[in-house]
Amino acid sequence: MSPNTNTVITKPKHTATRKAKNNSARAKAMLLRFTMYTIALTAAIITLTAVLDPLQFYRKATWYKPFLSSDARYQNPGLAKNYDYDTIIIGTSMTQNFLPSEVGQALGGTAMKLAIEGSTADEHYYTAKLALETGKVKRIVWGLDYFSLKANTKQASDQFPLYMYDDVWWNDYNYLFNYSVYDQFFKSLYGKLFGNKDKDLEYLNNWNDKAKFGAEEVMKSYKTASQQDVYFGINEESLDVVQKSFTDNILSLVKAYPDVEFHFYYPPYSILRQTMWQESNAARFDNQITMRKWMFEQFAVHTNVKLYDFQTETEWTYNLDLYKDLSHHSQNVNSWIAAAIGRDDIKYRVTHENIDELNNKLNIDTLHAMVTPEPGVRNMFTTIQEQELDFTKRAWAGQQDLMVPVKELVKALDAQWSWDKSSRTMRLSSKDYKLQMTVGRAAALTSTGNLSMESPPQTIGGVTMIPLVWTAEQLGWYADVQEDTYETRIDLRPM
Repeated sequence: MSPNTNTVITKPKHTATRKAKNNSARAKAMLLRFTMYTIALTAAIITLTAVLDPLQFYRKATWYKPFLSSDARYQNPGLAKNYDYDTIIIGTSMTQNFLPSEVGQALGGTAMKLAIEGSTADEHYYTAKLALETGKVKRIVWGLDYFSLKANTKQASDQFPLYMYDDVWWNDYNYLFNYSVYDQFFKSLYGKLFGNKDKDLEYLNNWNDKAKFGAEEVMKSYKTASQQDVYFGINEESLDVVQKSFTDNILSLVKAYPDVEFHFYYPPYSILRQTMWQESNAARFDNQITMRKWMFEQFAVHTNVKLYDFQTETEWTYNLDLYKDLSHHSQNVNSWIAAAIGRDDIKYRVTHENIDELNNKLNIDTLHAMVTPEPGVRNMFTTIQEQELDFTKRAWAGQQDLMVPVKELVKALDAQWSWDKSSRTMRLSSKDYKLQMTVGRAAALTSTGNLSMESPPQTIGGVTMIPLVWTAEQLGWYADVQEDTYETRIDLRPM
């Protein structure tokens, strides 16, 4: 062969094949090792989570003191399944300030609080059902907030860990692989080593000491609530929606557990909560009134149910110092509720004989409650010769007087009047009495001369308003004013 000839040297076929097989074998070995490591790591995580069990999902902690989670949706399953009790507390943030020791003492048992902030009836159902299925529950204290019967949003439903409330074991991976449980464990460990203050069951999720109570706080809430309530009024569910929620999530458990005592109650929102609903969300207010009676009628056929109404307790709902906003009351009120339920107080127990009376009282109080400058709230009733007077608009003019629309008052007093638009002056007359007033001016001209007015006429929302008692007295009427702690009654009679 010529030395200049190019020679191509090729490797034997079997050599390339062998190399390919070796590479394949190494890849398979690596994949196998990776799979084995993954399985081992997964098993280790599962075992570690199950052993540490920071939320006490599988068992009550015995070898370390657990740091209880403030997220009730995740903490409640462990408490319901693994702690000792015979009484549970179900509801929204309105029930979070109950002290289990007081509830247990009042009802004669050991109480466990399973309340959830901002919760809805379906969440109450899953929580109560999980506890009931343990066979430990003898009685339930259940706060019936109307808003909890509203349809749950998809976002809220997605945030509820339903897998912790069912009896399906294979979806527990949501808990076993949840990194947050280790955060919970390390908090427990930190507390054990350094003695940080832990949340005990008595005060778990109790917000009483974190809140600022008082009339000023309530009035801030009152001033900002109208826009929100108008929105909800536009989007208010129909009665059939809330009734279905009640039937599916509450009444179903009453029927399924006839040997368990159910103590339901209507929480005492401040009267301004009701007033705001009536003024800006009439649909919700009307639905609430209807549902109060409808729910009682559903309960009434079951001997294991007692229903209590605290929404008409004037001593609480008119005392704004007991509230941090329009709805949320202090722990003292929870204590009073527990005591009242424990003694089965007939003042609050709803019956066939008093349900209409209670609803009527709530209606009347809501329609007549007025904000006062202190700040505070009181009912203002007006009658003329003992016939009730209703005005389309009212404003505060002092504890013994009321600003009302001039046209409506003139008609009620059977008087005559004229209006000078340019000077914003009005002239009123009745029999031998005459009166001249000007919007914004305290000086008035009466039949007996010039007088100064404590509350001069003013325009509110485009309506000219005048003081009821003062005006009536200048036009020949006698005003009989009777005052109580939270009530003023004005009765006008001819002199």
